[in-house]
Amino acid sequence: MTPAEIASAAAELEGASPEQALRWVVQRFPGRVGFATAFGPEGCVLLEAIAREKLAVDVFTLDTGLLFPETVELWRELERRYGVRVRGVRPSLTVAEQEVKHGPALWQRAPDLCCEMRKVQPLRTEMLQFDAWITAIRRDQTPERAGAGAVERDSKFGLVKVNPLAAWTSADVWARVRERGIPTNPLHQLGYPSIGCAPCTTPVAPGEDPRAGRWRTFAKTECGLHGRFTTKFPKES
Repeated sequence: MTPAEIASAAAELEGASPEQALRWVVQRFPGRVGFATAFGPEGCVLLEAIAREKLAVDVFTLDTGLLFPETVELWRELERRYGVRVRGVRPSLTVAEQEVKHGPALWQRAPDLCCEMRKVQPLRTEMLQFDAWITAIRRDQTPERAGAGAVERDSKFGLVKVNPLAAWTSADVWARVRERGIPTNPLHQLGYPSIGCAPCTTPVAPGEDPRAGRWRTFAKTECGLHGRFTTKFPKES
């Protein structure tokens, strides 16, 4: 798609339902659409919509080897309930092999490098088979995501990127979850609004930013999938 075509599609789909955006991308890129989910409530909402609409989307997750057991169980529950296979995409190194090569607990010393090896590189390889990918990001999640369009060019992976929930709020997402009885991670009820790898995710206190529990000991808000890394220095205790 040309920049003008992307801008036109973004304007057309601004304010559209997630289902409309999903149908558009599947029709525009038949057989060449992927959806990477980390099983947050937004991802669960989109997975349910994909299944409900019977859309030909290749759904996968980045299985870093460091997921919470609750996340893995949710993965299996979603597959059982909706009859959708969610492929696990794994890094080239197991956690044990990474430890041999880079030392123990790399995420504590160099989280950007750990994310690069366990998330970004596997996703970059996976993207070679697609022309477009779907994400579950919302504009109000982080400053880096505030400018996300319903449709945009992803220069990192050279694809068209579709964000069906870009304009939604957290309240919108949870309203859909309740309306349709969509399974979500039980950790959300234990103070984990945003859930990533187990070693890098902690509970969030009342009044904190929802992503404050991600990489808490670092000034880091993104893993690098949806923009540049943002680690600058360890947070002072």
